[in-house]
Amino acid sequence: MNDSPHHGYRSPLEERNASREMRALFSAQRKFGTWRRVWHALATAEHELGLPVTAAQVAAIGAHLDDIDFDAAARHERALRHDVMAHVHTLGDAAPEARPIIHLGATSQDVVCNADAILMREALDLVAVKLARAIDRLGRFATTHRALPCLGFTHYQPAQPVTVGKRACLWAYDLSIALDDIEHRRDTLRLRGLRGATGTQASFLQLCGNDPAKVDALERRFAQLVGWPEGRLHPVCGQTYTRVVDAQVLSSLAAAAAAIHKCATDIRLLANLKELEEPFEKDQIGSSAMPYKRNPMRCERACGLARFVMSMPQNALDTAAVQWLERSLDDSSNRRLSIAESFLALDGALDLVCNVVDGLVVYPHQVRARLMAELPFMATEAILMAAVERGADRQDAHERIRVHSVAAAAQVKEHGRPNDLLERLASDPLFAGVDLGGITDPARFVGRAPEQVDAFVACTVTAVRQRYAGRLEGAVELRV
Repeated sequence: MNDSPHHGYRSPLEERNASREMRALFSAQRKFGTWRRVWHALATAEHELGLPVTAAQVAAIGAHLDDIDFDAAARHERALRHDVMAHVHTLGDAAPEARPIIHLGATSQDVVCNADAILMREALDLVAVKLARAIDRLGRFATTHRALPCLGFTHYQPAQPVTVGKRACLWAYDLSIALDDIEHRRDTLRLRGLRGATGTQASFLQLCGNDPAKVDALERRFAQLVGWPEGRLHPVCGQTYTRVVDAQVLSSLAAAAAAIHKCATDIRLLANLKELEEPFEKDQIGSSAMPYKRNPMRCERACGLARFVMSMPQNALDTAAVQWLERSLDDSSNRRLSIAESFLALDGALDLVCNVVDGLVVYPHQVRARLMAELPFMATEAILMAAVERGADRQDAHERIRVHSVAAAAQVKEHGRPNDLLERLASDPLFAGVDLGGITDPARFVGRAPEQVDAFVACTVTAVRQRYAGRLEGAVELRV
């Protein structure tokens, strides 16, 4: 059998989408290196509290935190059919002096659950940074185009004008809500702690000579050593921390994915109208059959990845619901997929959004042309009022505008001609002297949109920039 990586399945998240940073977080090296750090913290705390662990044994573990023999671990797991014990033996092989005390008092989930929480917190922080970068970039884009009027859409039908910058604020606001939620998950995530096989701490109580205060001190010191904030441990657990936590985290990721999907979908719709366009490189090919095509493939890919993330909370809820009594093992194989891949897919989608916004192209003439094709209809009430101010009968003016509007609409819909309502009104004596050009200035119809952009950037975007000062820059490297 060919051992080449090209003759076996590799996840597209690894090959095409996720960043180097997020892939490293969910790598085997990082996972099992974190397991070893958990064992080191456990041994250190046990030594400091006078339990039968020597300083030399602690040092032996500490000397082998990252030099993991993955081949040896695989051999052990094939024999033992237990991944945690396979790595206990692999570490014991590397640090024979520490072998007798590695994993002392612990159950597998004292290692796995704590390591998962450590890595999940780091992954949430990376997601938060990338959300902040997207918000920052959208804030810049919104400021640049704060006062550029464009046609609004409700029900994907022409509606009251907005501005290009105001629309971008809607995207940024969705992302800021998602960021608040991700920060909450990151900042309130709890460590499992040292709880033993069913969460009762029975093994640690025996290890500590039936001294409950010593068990508490051991757990507190362990949490300090793995860098966890004091007091942020689960108050109770079974064999694992409750998998409701995973469902909450994946739901927060899904909310961010929904915000990305909305933003990218809007850009795709506007690209069809030729108002906006995502970056398109010199040698990029849009279609293998149609050479002229400039497909919004980055936004399309972001939507595809986002939809995958949005599907994951139900999976996590199902897993949480079937953790019988103190625990069942059917969570393990599922979580190896659902948690890592949710983070990896969202990470790829966020990079795509940042890349698109960095190079997002606006075509002001096309934006204006589409707006002006609809604006005469939207301006009819203002035209009516102006005619009345010049002495016209309100009912007569209303009827004449109605008749001209129906005729102009027929020209557009039935004959594919430009909207000629203004020309029709200009030739009607009833509207003589009405400044039709001034009345239909697009800036008159955008309300407070430019000021709303300024206020949103000054409040929401600036707050994000302050929280992530020094972490907002950095080019996005897309591999495809």
